Amino acid sequence: MKALIKIGGALLDTPGVREDLSRQIASIAGLGWRITVVHGGGKQMTRFLEERGIKSSFVRGLRVTTEETIDAVLKVLAGTVNTQLAASLAIAGLKPVGLTGIDSGIATAEQLDPELGFVGSVVSSEPALLETLTGAGYVPVVACVAGGKRGEVFNVNGDSMAVAVASGWTVDRLVFLTDVPGVLDAGKNILPSLTSAECDKLIAAGVATGGMQAKLNAATSAVASGVREVRIVNGSHPNVLPEVFRGARIGTRIVREAEAEAAS
Repeated sequence: MKALIKIGGALLDTPGVREDLSRQIASIAGLGWRITVVHGGGKQMTRFLEERGIKSSFVRGLRVTTEETIDAVLKVLAGTVNTQLAASLAIAGLKPVGLTGIDSGIATAEQLDPELGFVGSVVSSEPALLETLTGAGYVPVVACVAGGKRGEVFNVNGDSMAVAVASGWTVDRLVFLTDVPGVLDAGKNILPSLTSAECDKLIAAGVATGGMQAKLNAATSAVASGVREVRIVNGSHPNVLPEVFRGARIGTRIVREAEAEAAS
């Protein structure tokens, strides 16, 4: 069984949370799951740029990435954040391997929009390296950086990166660790299960907007690509990963219509 766990950068900014999540990932690996981790680092990126007098600019929720910014992406996202997470996973007893999407074509992208600069949209994902590493007991830790077909380096949205890699690697479960408890309805109640069609209705009704809209779009894309289940859960919830992998009804589960009907 294969699982991809996407961790938002805000969760990784606190050493205690990072170490706790690493221990949880180790417990899942101990159950026999082959795991790849994809991580963000937007909060750390913004802080790094501010310290150097560079103001971050966003369009449609995506960071405008200039040549100066892409250099910071490599230093912070592919450097500091990736290494710190790998170190925490190693302390937890795992064998992490720090990577970016550029390595062995894990994620190849093209420019999303000239207005955004070096922001990429993943167009292909080669899973061979992930297969090799996880098959040998290693845990790939992938920063959200992709390569272009002409040698470009692209900054990629974390959710989009996770979906592309999960789909290419054909995982059984994709888990988004976020800072919210799940998908909420109009009354602010957590929705325990959704189909792709129900996700579309929430977006069309204006209930799911901004970051959650992006996550639902990513989740439905993953399910359409063959991922059996997507979970959106609060990464700060105590022991969240073991609970999810035991089948606890926390957060929001997104599945194909056929599987939802079979479960009902």
